Amino acid sequence: MSSTETTTATADFTATEIMTVAASRLLKDGTVCFVGIGLPSTAANLARLTHAPEVVLIYESGPIGAKPTVLPLSIGDGDLALTADTVVSTPEIFRYWLQGGRIDVGFLGAAQVDRFANINTTVIGPYDTPKVRLPGAGGAPEIASQAKEVFIVLKQSPKAFVAKLPFVTSAGYLDGGDARAKAGIPGAGPTAVITDLGILTPDPVTKELTLTSIHPGVTVEQVKAATGWDLKISPDLKTTEIPDAGALAALRDLQARTAAAHGQAGGGEG
Repeated sequence: MSSTETTTATADFTATEIMTVAASRLLKDGTVCFVGIGLPSTAANLARLTHAPEVVLIYESGPIGAKPTVLPLSIGDGDLALTADTVVSTPEIFRYWLQGGRIDVGFLGAAQVDRFANINTTVIGPYDTPKVRLPGAGGAPEIASQAKEVFIVLKQSPKAFVAKLPFVTSAGYLDGGDARAKAGIPGAGPTAVITDLGILTPDPVTKELTLTSIHPGVTVEQVKAATGWDLKISPDLKTTEIPDAGALAALRDLQARTAAAHGQAGGGEG
């Protein structure tokens, strides 16, 4: 358990669990969702197993309507194809489904985000002499630009929420305001960033991320200390609804099945 979890966990759930449940609640039943591996996949599958049984989960390797029994370790996990309604080619996923405007939600993870919800999954430090070389883009730039809206889920810390990204892998709102629209990027962009401390949403005009919901047991000071810029706080700040027993049981069962199958919980980070 991380130090954050130690300070925010209650007797009933951890900080990671409330983050996952809060993210899953954003997915409505029947939504067509392009899912990233890791935390997004955990939240999306939790939604499918609880309040949104008709959510359509799409992975970039081609499965449509995937219903994995355990969390996939990668987009090439065979369980995705075995449990899907159908499987198409990766070019069809991107050209027909994503670029064709048929994806309601892109669900992404990130290594870093900035105040305008731009994403870095490429490199920490200078590109040519990096401190850390990250996994890279995959399909995320296309998902971030073409999905009707985007949810981002990641743990919040000063290293992850930075004032300036060393590399912009996937576009959020670029420099804010109408910069995204002027760049000709069609999707609405990130509409929620869900963390282990709260939920941030973009200001309607400036597009700067604003704390609009805080998890129970977390203070505003904690969230600001975990953010690398002067985070704006909504005057209508809400408290995140605590996870219900059914969602927690489904999440823990999913992670236990995954650990039994893969030797790890799977999807813990992404």
